[in-house]
Amino acid sequence: MQFDNTYINLGESFFERAEPVTVVEPSLFLWNELLAQQLNVIDSIQGNAEELAVFLSGNQIFSGSIPIALAYAGHQFGHYNPQLGDGRAHLLGELIDVDGQRWDLQLKGSGVTRFSRGGDGRCAIGPAIREFIMSEAMHALGVPTSRCLAVTTTGEYVYREEAHLGAVVSRVASSHIRVGSFQYFAATGDIISLKKLADYTINRHYPSIFSSDGNPYVMLLDKVIENQIRLIVQWMRVGFIHGVMNTDNTAVSGETIDFGPCAMMGDYDPKAVFSSIDRQGRYAFGNQPHIAQWNMARLAESLLQLGENDTSNKDCDSDMLSSMQSLINGFSKRFKQEYVEMMSGKVGLIEPRLKNEAFIDSFTQQLKERRLDYTVCFHLLTKSITCKEAEQQMLADLGEHYFEWKKRVVSQRYTDVEIQAFMRDFNPVVIPRNHHVENVIKECEASGDPKAAILFLNALRHPYHESELTQPFQTPAEDHDMNYKTFCGT
Repeated sequence: MQFDNTYINLGESFFERAEPVTVVEPSLFLWNELLAQQLNVIDSIQGNAEELAVFLSGNQIFSGSIPIALAYAGHQFGHYNPQLGDGRAHLLGELIDVDGQRWDLQLKGSGVTRFSRGGDGRCAIGPAIREFIMSEAMHALGVPTSRCLAVTTTGEYVYREEAHLGAVVSRVASSHIRVGSFQYFAATGDIISLKKLADYTINRHYPSIFSSDGNPYVMLLDKVIENQIRLIVQWMRVGFIHGVMNTDNTAVSGETIDFGPCAMMGDYDPKAVFSSIDRQGRYAFGNQPHIAQWNMARLAESLLQLGENDTSNKDCDSDMLSSMQSLINGFSKRFKQEYVEMMSGKVGLIEPRLKNEAFIDSFTQQLKERRLDYTVCFHLLTKSITCKEAEQQMLADLGEHYFEWKKRVVSQRYTDVEIQAFMRDFNPVVIPRNHHVENVIKECEASGDPKAAILFLNALRHPYHESELTQPFQTPAEDHDMNYKTFCGT
């Protein structure tokens, strides 16, 4: 495995050089074979489970790796914390995959760093399994996301409310640059480091910016906003609730990252929230677009300092401010356009003349009032075009509103089969439902065996095709998740 380490070229203010803390008895618990092949990991270690565990626990460092803990700040539930950073994670370096794409490989739960803030630097096996399951499910659903290469148990126990077996997650992401990474330098007025970070981010994620006319940092904000909108729209499509959309959990690459208290929505409810620490519903399902806009405003505030300090151009500051204000103010309109386009897909409206925000709002209001399961409803809606049984169920669930929907859909110039095929791409059959995730975690913890997780993952990796694999995991929770709570896991 050939490691590159471009981030360390930015300078010591960006990170702490820190090696993972060794563990007693590393053992490979979950392994992502497909991702390993994409990253060329197999050829490097010959797929030996014992050797993999030694490296992916942090007990031994890969040749060429220079482990670092990244520095960043962030707004947590709206309150600014000037120093967060990787308190239990070590970035091993970057890998180039078979397609030439660059990926970070990070160990999470690998021991204390100077950013630990009194924490033990460890991760329990439950949250590790959750992150593996959720990230792989999101990837299969077509949602931009970080992924897990492995979960390695440590042979040691970590203490939260009670003792749990420890684990280390091997996380893969296109980078770990966060909005909070920019805030870290902006808050202290370290403009040199802030500019280094912005230029590095452009080179790594949006290199075409430097060959375009215009202010590169305004264009950077525009690109990050574009990708955030696409990401949140995809979250809304599948019913994902991140749970902790702090600026330190917002990747500028536009990937889902940090799955701690995440959950999936069952019954449609814009106010759905499951995180035990989100008592005010700040990060509720329907509030996620507004929080994304708020987070982008925090990024804009940081980037603006690059214009304020450009003494060579007195107009730079005002022009940059005006441009960035326009981008932030235009967020809602851009989001709404993408959202209506996506929801039109979910309800099978292909022709532009039928894509109507008012109809979509009316339709989702019926889901809310009738307490219909988001995933089941859209799956049955898709089936109902050619299946009488599903049509009868939809009539029972939606009443006259089903006829209103059907009238719109059949008025299009497409055949029923074509419309159904179109809808299938938007409406999954199976998602990582909260109660199934919890049951799998409990079974794995109790048995010390990953079989339950592997079976679940096999179903989740084909979310748009109903089969014997998916059917056991399609059922909603009997209590409609009324008492379900998620926890950060740290």
